Amino acid sequence: MRNKETMRRARRAMVLGALGVAAAIAAGCGGSSQSGSDDAANLIAQGKQTFRFDTFGDETKWTDALQMDKVVSTVSPALALQVGLKVDSEAIPADVAAAIKAGQVDLTDPAVTIALIKLNAVVGVKGTVQNVNGKDTLTRVGFTCALCHSNVDNSFAPGIGKRLDGWPNRDLNVGLVVSLSPALDAPTAAIFNSWGAGKYDPRFNFDGLSAPTVIPPAYGLAGINSITYTGDGTDIQYWNRYVAVTQMGGHGSFSDSRTGVSVTNGTDDLVSSKLAGLQAYQLSLAAPTPPAGSFDAAAAARGKVVFENQGGCATCHSGPLFTDANTHLHLPRDSMAEPETPSYAARSATKEYRTSPLKGVWQHAPYFHDGSAPTLDAVVSTYNTTLGLGLTAPQEADLVQYLLSL
Repeated sequence: MRNKETMRRARRAMVLGALGVAAAIAAGCGGSSQSGSDDAANLIAQGKQTFRFDTFGDETKWTDALQMDKVVSTVSPALALQVGLKVDSEAIPADVAAAIKAGQVDLTDPAVTIALIKLNAVVGVKGTVQNVNGKDTLTRVGFTCALCHSNVDNSFAPGIGKRLDGWPNRDLNVGLVVSLSPALDAPTAAIFNSWGAGKYDPRFNFDGLSAPTVIPPAYGLAGINSITYTGDGTDIQYWNRYVAVTQMGGHGSFSDSRTGVSVTNGTDDLVSSKLAGLQAYQLSLAAPTPPAGSFDAAAAARGKVVFENQGGCATCHSGPLFTDANTHLHLPRDSMAEPETPSYAARSATKEYRTSPLKGVWQHAPYFHDGSAPTLDAVVSTYNTTLGLGLTAPQEADLVQYLLSL
């Protein structure tokens, strides 16, 4: 707990967050529980559509400015999968799916990528495909929230399956994809290309520094107000607006005097009206439960005792949400990824870090905001060594099993 002002802001954020969720659930002119339930369901459905398919008009950036339509037009399905793009198997017609299974579709042909985009099957990629001189041609392309914050279950093939919204795409090499833009100079392209798979720096275009963080989950956020690594906003709408406008290039405005960021794209607003639905959908995404047999239940029970006692984990990863982010933030020195140069927290609005919630933590390796811990074993070992917890090797192993059970 930092001070009275921080507590005042936290209490206000919790009240506003609770009111926002309540409004989404209880909205409706008639005020009946049925109409409120219907309205909430409709809002979530709208948000799902936005999350998956809405570019907010960001084709202005990705097509007009960065000419990514030209890049995507040359990418084969095999290469797209290699750089981490995912394909929604449920968007592929049965006959096409059968042909792919039978090896009758050339996955090295960029024309197949365009065909998949035309079907809305490439997760997070929204394209306009027109017939030009008798050939399907990608004339405009934009990206959606799902590009980075959805995955697939690989049920059809690696990288191809049913959508898993909210799951961070840690396979996606965003920087590499962006670096291919013919509009970028070589030094800028090199910086993008250096980020690696599953990482992105949402501050780089403002301060010119490069310290990418791992793409965070968009699930398990219900009841949590500080939803970013540094807790900059009091709800998801803050961050969704930030990303939609300042990173995706969507049409609308974002401003925060704490960071000096003020951006307006276009003369229209294609963002604001969609934020409530987008937030409602994201809040409906529960953290995934661990797969059956993926952890040792007896060891996890012992690990819970370590978590709550000698490990001291529950001091910050507290309560049913496994985070104290609704009451206060932490100084950079409390992060296992700090000190780092440049410091990610120093580039944020709060200059601090929130405690990450742990539900579903088994799913989204690597760990810490910079991805420096490849496994949960590495996380536990780092804490034990850095904080001098004195945990034995069996205790460390049990603690890992408990984390895998969350």
